[in-house]
Amino acid sequence: MRGAVFVALAATIGNFLQGWDNATIAGGIVYIKEDLDLGSTVEGLVVAMSLIGATVITTSSGPISDWLGRRPMLIMSSILYFIGGLVMLWSPNVYVLCLGRLLDGFGIGLAVTLVPLYISETAPPDVRGLLNTLPQFTGSGGMFLAYCMIFGMSLSDSPNWRIMLGVLSIPSVIYFLFMVFFLPESPRWLVSKGKMMEAKKVLQRLRGREDVSGELALLVEGLGIGGETSIEEYMIGPADEAGDQVPTSENGRIKLYGPEEGLSWVAKPAARQSSLALISRQGTMTNQSVPLMDPLVTLFGSVHEKLPETGSMKSMLFPNFGSMFSTTADPRGKDEEWDEESVQREEGGDYGSEAGEGDDDENLHSPLISRQTTSIEKEGGPPASHGSILGMGRHSSLMQGTGEQVGSTGIGGGWQLAWKWTEREGEDGKKEGGFKRIYLHEEGVPGSRRGSLVSLPGVEVPAEDEFVPAAALVSQPALYSKELMDQHPLGPAMVHPSETASKGPIWAALSEPGVKHALFVGMGIQLLQQFSGINGVLYYTPQILEDAGVEDILSSLGLGTESASFLISAFTTFLMLPCIAVGMRLMDSSGRRTLLLTTIPVLIVTLVVLVIVELINSSSTVFSYIATICVVVYFCCFMTAYGPIPNILCSEIFPTRVRGLCITICALVFWLGDIIVTDTLPVLLESIGLAGIFGIYAAVCVISWVFVFLKVPETKGMPLEVITEFFSVGAKQIATTKNE
Repeated sequence: MRGAVFVALAATIGNFLQGWDNATIAGGIVYIKEDLDLGSTVEGLVVAMSLIGATVITTSSGPISDWLGRRPMLIMSSILYFIGGLVMLWSPNVYVLCLGRLLDGFGIGLAVTLVPLYISETAPPDVRGLLNTLPQFTGSGGMFLAYCMIFGMSLSDSPNWRIMLGVLSIPSVIYFLFMVFFLPESPRWLVSKGKMMEAKKVLQRLRGREDVSGELALLVEGLGIGGETSIEEYMIGPADEAGDQVPTSENGRIKLYGPEEGLSWVAKPAARQSSLALISRQGTMTNQSVPLMDPLVTLFGSVHEKLPETGSMKSMLFPNFGSMFSTTADPRGKDEEWDEESVQREEGGDYGSEAGEGDDDENLHSPLISRQTTSIEKEGGPPASHGSILGMGRHSSLMQGTGEQVGSTGIGGGWQLAWKWTEREGEDGKKEGGFKRIYLHEEGVPGSRRGSLVSLPGVEVPAEDEFVPAAALVSQPALYSKELMDQHPLGPAMVHPSETASKGPIWAALSEPGVKHALFVGMGIQLLQQFSGINGVLYYTPQILEDAGVEDILSSLGLGTESASFLISAFTTFLMLPCIAVGMRLMDSSGRRTLLLTTIPVLIVTLVVLVIVELINSSSTVFSYIATICVVVYFCCFMTAYGPIPNILCSEIFPTRVRGLCITICALVFWLGDIIVTDTLPVLLESIGLAGIFGIYAAVCVISWVFVFLKVPETKGMPLEVITEFFSVGAKQIATTKNE
């Protein structure tokens, strides 16, 4: 896990620079307006230029990162930071200063938009929340250190604002060096472009182990958008020798194949395949006591009701997790790379995989699953896989012969990736079933029916201790090709990811129900966060501390008004750090949704108290102390949850193909909300005063809590691919319910 932590820390240097810039311009503008004799309008423009730049670059950063990659855009961010810092250091007049601020804003926009995305795509599921809280932590750390620097410079006789702003170029050089020499490309992006060899090497580096083929299989499956997905429930146990002889469904049993060669299970359907219409009638999918509750929320929640007792990452059902790209009976040996496919034809075979030359993924034109006309196929079973995704050995079991665990234990959060092949001829001679991809989730200890995704009535739990209940998301594999199936009807046909990779964002995917649903959640949480009051409280903090007598105490120590203000700002940002650290600790244990539902009510209470204090309008020191306590509590709770979580959620809920595009849309909503709040705050202060403003913020926080409770699901510990699959299932279930 060290590799994922290291690249996350390296990437968040961009957020550190954002926080640094926010603090330096807040302090430097005091001296800029005196030196350049700026009016209030131009002064506001200088401060806002970085915000304008961030908003402008955000409109294209996501789609371009989907096209060119995450890493090149982060490198560009470091270059823009560096150039912007140099221009501000030079700045002979206000026009050049505005240009430097604009370039700086471009760098900020790229970092703020893409760093959470990059971390989500590289982090293991069980620490993804912790690592994705790092941008908030480093940004606040940058603000604190910058305010300390400004405070020190303010004690001199003639503080130089150009140096204050230009110092940004120094850490930006460090940022650039880390991006170029230490930051790998996102493995999910590499897979989406068909660069499987490079993706494998990056995953090996990030995970610190050689065998990452199972996770690579998951990334491949994450390329799909939409598709027909059903939720089924199985009783799953190890495959025995007798079961191995018939790898298709027989007597109600289905053979499931894991990513590792020789890894398989026997699945007994708990009742019958549950369609979305059946799911809508189950209590675990819809909460009848809350009519407006999004079924997606309860669908996600049911996963977290009861994880296996041995823990989400150590499932008793899935102890093995090995090489997905191993080859059966490969004469070259197991050390050869999976995508150097050799030409292998068996006697009587229709075709084989043609060899690619070297390690270049662009030379791979053959299906990832090569099918031979074997006796197994003729009997309707799954194909033998040579140099392919599935090494389906005929003698496979839950455990290896020695009983030792091999490789990893799953794809995260208690989930396991598997496939099934159930094609057979129906009574009318037409083929039924087919090749399906399955995300399995063990529901608890053997025989336990609690915590089930789909609790179907009348289910008999097998007496055998080795069978355990598991819910399954069943869908067509992401790279399944119906065209190839038509050409080669004897088995599943899968194309290489490079053949499906688009040169730009897939705009049509935005109309997919699951993507639209995720966009609604992402845009809603970002907009509500902006209107929840953080900007108003930041604006009000100096006045509150002044009323509490803090500035008088500092003045008695010999500090000027400006220096005292900078020291107060440094203290305020310092308070954020331990609060964000608490959020980091709880993000993957308590969960995103729980933290929001717990902390937003505290925000409401503190804002209401501030409204009361303002309405009383007393000069009493007691009321000043109360206001100070409210501000501190507000900061602590906001930075623990509502500050980082919207960006975390937006980086988790979109499919790989359009993740950059969708995050751009959410980030654009964020920046537009920021502009609206910032520009309207002075007007609102004059018209309704601080009491009215805090009243509006409190009302928005109430709406935020309701929105989170009804619409925002819990995503902790779940693989990104499973999260997007759940959004697809939930959205289509809602559509089905409406149609009925």
